[in-house]
Amino acid sequence: MAPAHFRFLSATLAFLLLISAFATADSDSWYPSRHGASDTLGAINFLSPEKVVQAARLVTTGKTYALGVPTGPKSPAYGPRRYSMTVLQLDDGVGQPMAANRLTSNDDLLQTWMGIGSQIDGLGHLGIDHYYYNGKHASEFVTVTGLTLFSIDTLPPIVSRGVVINMAAHFGKDILDAGTVFNSAEIKAAARRQDVSIEQGDVVLLHTGWLSIADTDPARFMAGEPGLGEDGARYLGERGVVAVGADTWGLDAMPGEQADKMFPAHQELLARQGVYILENMDTRELVADNVQEFLFVLGQPRFVGAVQAIINPVAIR
Repeated sequence: MAPAHFRFLSATLAFLLLISAFATADSDSWYPSRHGASDTLGAINFLSPEKVVQAARLVTTGKTYALGVPTGPKSPAYGPRRYSMTVLQLDDGVGQPMAANRLTSNDDLLQTWMGIGSQIDGLGHLGIDHYYYNGKHASEFVTVTGLTLFSIDTLPPIVSRGVVINMAAHFGKDILDAGTVFNSAEIKAAARRQDVSIEQGDVVLLHTGWLSIADTDPARFMAGEPGLGEDGARYLGERGVVAVGADTWGLDAMPGEQADKMFPAHQELLARQGVYILENMDTRELVADNVQEFLFVLGQPRFVGAVQAIINPVAIR
C-alpha cells in the first residue's frame, strides 16, 4: 500500500474513533450523578434537618392545603391505568353480627395502578434506552415482582420548602392551552414577577390551571396539556430542587416542542437529574390565597418494590 493511502486510511480511522469516543462520552455524560456512582436517592440528598427548620419558619397561619385530588374509578388516567375498589364484609358474608357484642365490620380490596390520580414518580419510572438514574440498567433492578432499586418504600419523608410558580398568570391566562411550553426563561420570569426564589432542596409546583377541566371535560384533560419543556426541566434540576410537580397529569407539555420525542422533561428530571415528579397536584387553593412559599410535607406510602405511588402531600402556610 502506498504511504499516501496508508496515511489517509490512518487519519480516517483516527477521525472515526474520535467521533465514536465523543458520542460515547456524550451518551454517558449524565452519569455518574453528582451524588456519587452508587447513589439511589437522587435529589432527596438535598434535604436536611436545616432545610426542614427553614421551611417550618414559613408557617404563619397554620392553614393546611391538601395537594392531592380524590382518586376513584372515574379518575382521568394515562393509558390502561384504572382503579377498582371492592368492599367486603369480614363476617359470614351475609352481614350476621359476630360474638356477644354483635361485631360487624367492613374491609376493602383495592385493585389499582399506582400511577393514577395525584402521584409521585420514582427514579425507576422513566429512563433513556433502558438506562435509569445514575446509569443503572433495567436488567439490574427491574423484576416482575417489584423494583430492587429506586422503590418508593426506600424514600424518606419529603419535608421541605415548597414554592408554587403561577405559569398561567405569567402567560396572562386562567388556564393555559394544551401544548403551551414553558422553559427556563419563562420560569425565571414568572418567579421574578412573584418575587420568589427557587432554591436547592425546594419542591417546586407549577400552576397552569389545567386541573380545572379534569372533572368537567376529562377527555380534553387527557388529550394534551400545557407543561414543562426539556430546558425548563434541566434548569430546575440544576438548581437542586428535590421534586417538580404540576396541576397536570403528565408534567411535560403535550404536544411537546419536538414531535419525535416523548416525555423529554421526565427523562431530564428522573434519569439525568434524579429529581422526583409530582403529578395532578391541586394548586388551585394555594393560588387563590396568593400563597407562594410554604412548608411542604409528604410521607409517601411505603409500598415495597413500587415504581410510583398515589399521594396526598400537604402544604402548610
